[in-house]
Amino acid sequence: MSRTVIGPDDDPVGRAADLPGTTTEPATVNGALGEFVAAAKRRQFLKLVDDGVFDDLTDDEVMAGARR
Repeated sequence: MSRTVIGPDDDPVGRAADLPGTTTEPATVNGALGEFVAAAKRRQFLKLVDDGVFDDLTDDEVMAGARR
């Protein structure tokens, strides 16, 4: 992975560091990016749920015919 020099504002980095208790700026930024990606994935999953993609999982007839 390449290195990128960034200059984030101290206040948001400090507030972000307080939540997980990170002690370095790289750990804070990497943790925040990881949480950002995880939150986006959760939103995508919830959209699939809202769209009915998993509705068959609650259908007893469908599940009875599912391979086990």
